Amino acid sequence: MGKPTGFLEFERKVSAARPPRERIHDYREFHPPLDTDKRREQAARCMDCGVPFCQSGLKLETGFTGCPLHNMAPEWNDLVYHGNFEEGYKRLRKTNNFPEFTGRVCPALCEAACTCALHGEAVTVRENELFVVERAYASGVVTPQPPKVRTGKKVAVIGSGPAGLTVADQLNRRGHSVTVFEREDRVGGLLMYGIPNMKLDKSVIDRRVSIMRDEGVEFKTNVDVGRDVVAGGLTAVYDAVVLCTGAKAPRDLKVPGRESGGVYFAVDFLTSTTKSLLDKGLKEGTFISAKGKNVVVVGGGDTGNDCVGTCMRHGCASVTQLEMMPRLPLTRAENNPWPQWPRVEKTDYGQEEAIAVFGHDPRLYERTVKEIVPDENGNVRELVIVSLMPRSENGRTVMVPVDGSEERIPCELLLIAAGFVGTDKYVPESFGVDTDARGNIATGGGYRTTNPKIFAAGDTRRGQSLVVHAIAEGRAAAKEVDEFLMGYTNLI
Repeated sequence: MGKPTGFLEFERKVSAARPPRERIHDYREFHPPLDTDKRREQAARCMDCGVPFCQSGLKLETGFTGCPLHNMAPEWNDLVYHGNFEEGYKRLRKTNNFPEFTGRVCPALCEAACTCALHGEAVTVRENELFVVERAYASGVVTPQPPKVRTGKKVAVIGSGPAGLTVADQLNRRGHSVTVFEREDRVGGLLMYGIPNMKLDKSVIDRRVSIMRDEGVEFKTNVDVGRDVVAGGLTAVYDAVVLCTGAKAPRDLKVPGRESGGVYFAVDFLTSTTKSLLDKGLKEGTFISAKGKNVVVVGGGDTGNDCVGTCMRHGCASVTQLEMMPRLPLTRAENNPWPQWPRVEKTDYGQEEAIAVFGHDPRLYERTVKEIVPDENGNVRELVIVSLMPRSENGRTVMVPVDGSEERIPCELLLIAAGFVGTDKYVPESFGVDTDARGNIATGGGYRTTNPKIFAAGDTRRGQSLVVHAIAEGRAAAKEVDEFLMGYTNLI
């Protein structure tokens, strides 16, 4: 490494966030970057550890550790420290098609496995990654690179989320002619409508998609394959079809009063805000509004937090977030050692904003909804919630209601962010491919479905997961598709 003692000389420093009470008045990204000299210091903290667990991409007992893309973080950290930013970008792009996305929304599995984190604080790998790619854009390094030779093979990619975009990018680089079909009005899938603007500004997606168009990828929006377009027609025209339609079937609440007005799935709520923001500038009446309402969010994951942050920007009267599971410890437990993913409590941006405005953490742990109580007009007025306790059943820990623990809380807007239960059923049905027990498209050990001409990647194959996993799936699926089309592959 360029500075072997960097991790001893420099403390970890992340980009400061704008104050919560300030940033809730807009939908802009709120982490102003460090200057170049400070960022080079942070890159210098990447130690000559010998075995870089950060790029391992291993599945351990408690989950994944290290980067699923096997990003060569030590190499481009070293290049950043030496000021060789262009070469750093080239090394980064060898393994990651879209570092501008992961540099913003990835939970940084790499940092959890960083050797510096064993006895101290991890290298700021994610922020260093974002610095590399944004500097490359600013300096004109990122330009369209269309393939010089076309293979004559045609591929249809269904869905333009991170997996679909990756498949398209990889196969287009190889020289295949790729058409991406997207059922929404904009390209991006989960990136466009599943992640709020303050986490991922939509101009970032448009910028990359524009480059991909210039490189020869064709995008067709407002086309719902399986409904607007007959699946069989695509398989007749294209040499291969790759399904990247995500895991968009939401898990519902099966409780009395579920039919009440004012109850929405989180994805619909977030989509309505982003669409209105982009199309109408959030004009009143063009989105599902939390303004002046007591909001309850069911679900403690990233999507639940995004709902909290969005409600804060709407101007909600209050927000409560119900989490089924017990509160996690503040530090690693003995049975959760490095380099496993740390199962510790995290207070995310939306929760920070709620604390700043309302003076308390919005999360209630070991709670769920027992009943939705409507008003005289059929709209949700309050909830009956119940406490939960862990119990072992057949070797598994399940959360069961505690008798007599019911309480009532006001609620005029209920958002269900309880995860997803598989892909939309009409997609595999229209293509005549099998699904597994979890509702995902079945592919056996690889990415090919029960139809040899059809492949699947991303959440539609593995279930709800991270953007970085979707990109890794897209790269692996593209490699398999390329080998199917050509008899060999040189994709990595």
